[in-house]
Amino acid sequence: MKQVNYSELNQDFYKYQECDGIGAVFEIINYVKIHGDSAVKKYSRQFGDGEFNNLEVSGQEIEQALAKTPEDIKNYINEAIKNIKNFAEAQFSALREIEVNFDGIKLGHKIIPLERIGAYVPGGNYPLPSSAIMSVVPAKVAGVKEVIVCSPKIQPVTIVACKLAGADRIFRIGGVQAVAAMAYGTESVPSVNKIVGPGNKYVTAAKKEIYGLCGIDFLAGPSEVMIIADETSKADFIAADMLAQVEHDLDARAYLVTTSKILAGEVSQKVEDFLKKLDTSDIAEKSIAQSYIIIVDNIDQAVEISNKKAPEHLEICYENAAQDIDRYKNYGSLFIGNYSAEVFGDYCSGTNHVLPTNGVARYSGGLSVFDFVKIQTYQEISENAAKKNIAKIASGFAELEGLYAHKLSADLRTD
Repeated sequence: MKQVNYSELNQDFYKYQECDGIGAVFEIINYVKIHGDSAVKKYSRQFGDGEFNNLEVSGQEIEQALAKTPEDIKNYINEAIKNIKNFAEAQFSALREIEVNFDGIKLGHKIIPLERIGAYVPGGNYPLPSSAIMSVVPAKVAGVKEVIVCSPKIQPVTIVACKLAGADRIFRIGGVQAVAAMAYGTESVPSVNKIVGPGNKYVTAAKKEIYGLCGIDFLAGPSEVMIIADETSKADFIAADMLAQVEHDLDARAYLVTTSKILAGEVSQKVEDFLKKLDTSDIAEKSIAQSYIIIVDNIDQAVEISNKKAPEHLEICYENAAQDIDRYKNYGSLFIGNYSAEVFGDYCSGTNHVLPTNGVARYSGGLSVFDFVKIQTYQEISENAAKKNIAKIASGFAELEGLYAHKLSADLRTD
């Protein structure tokens, strides 16, 4: 790991990667738009996702996956679903429809769920049944009528997670071609109102290309964790949490920001010790080598770094850290104290693990029930209210802006 002092940090550390469209992405999307299922199959073969006749996982395959999956695994999945559902329901209860009345004017908003969403579930280096749960459960809590899942090289355990979470249809496709299929629709894959879920840089570039045709959650880069710690923190916990993040892929990053040089040395040693026994060390040792330990003089400097970097996962593991939570403004999800491991949020504590990365936390939070509803306004204005005042105001604005049909519409409703 690179070790630097606070004073040595430069603007390169805070740079965000631009999500530029990657050359072939537009070509793939356009080909799927024109050729539908045959294009999806073509690219699935080309990129090693497999040869298959049916894009959709059948009911029989779902039943076989359920039958083959051990009961203890299904119990883990169901427990995670329960916690995520409980939190999603609590979030949803914070939304409410409103109506206000004044001077003959009735205004309000309604909360309307999206009709159909697409959940992208990665299937690259590892099967990720947890990502299926994180997308499907809040969508169903929000009242989405139809949730479809697209996942390449889909494993039985991911099929089981999709089914138990409430997915309506499951497709064995991934990559740019899956995003295009969900955006435009094919003979087999229905078009959706919104696409959510994590993916690699090609999936992210594809989401950027189709945004506007349908909605997306956000554009995200490689996964990341920042841990802020002092001498009261546990070096083995921190080392394990950093490695848990960087084992995702070669572009993942972990950052330790600490006031203790002793802790920094202990964490570095623990990382080396754990890597010797880690089955994913071939990836983790390369990405941890590009990660940082940053020595700061005080927690104020650590807070400054965190707010500027806007990390996806932020762990604060120092004495009285809970008292400082209002000082942190930019993060995907916050983990407070030594025992609030980021891995718990990844799987089962109840918050969502589909989170903004690459600085997106400066203006967006993580995936939640709020992503699956529209808040739509309405108005009802009485004849008296229109004639008395509001039409005159609208007429004045229309004339000011030079929009005379607008003025006519308002004037016709005055005395």
